[in-house]
Amino acid sequence: MISELNAVPTLPTADLARARTFYEDTLGLRPEGGDEPGGLFYRCGQGRLFVYESSYAGTNQATAVTFETDQSKFDSEVAQLRSKGVTFLTFDYEGMVWDGDVAKTENMRAVWFTDPDGNILNLSAM
Repeated sequence: MISELNAVPTLPTADLARARTFYEDTLGLRPEGGDEPGGLFYRCGQGRLFVYESSYAGTNQATAVTFETDQSKFDSEVAQLRSKGVTFLTFDYEGMVWDGDVAKTENMRAVWFTDPDGNILNLSAM
């Protein structure tokens, strides 16, 4: 059944070389295996992420990928992203309280940011 299979978030890019620089140099991901035709796989924890060339890059207006961490590592992860020049998004959402550009709810802290194609990525700690 599909419920027993691993899901692979798949992100489009208009420029694979530019995306590679962002995902490897900014986020610290390393390619897994060889280059696929028009794309790259990256290992993320126990899962994988696939970035591929597409003319539809950047058209999604919602969160495309969430990276999960725990509360004890959240501040460090955010600091590392800031040190690489990542800026975070803010937006109106019912029940969300903002501390600068960090969103907080009763049980969660999170930041949102974009890759060079405008794909929206999220780092969350529960």
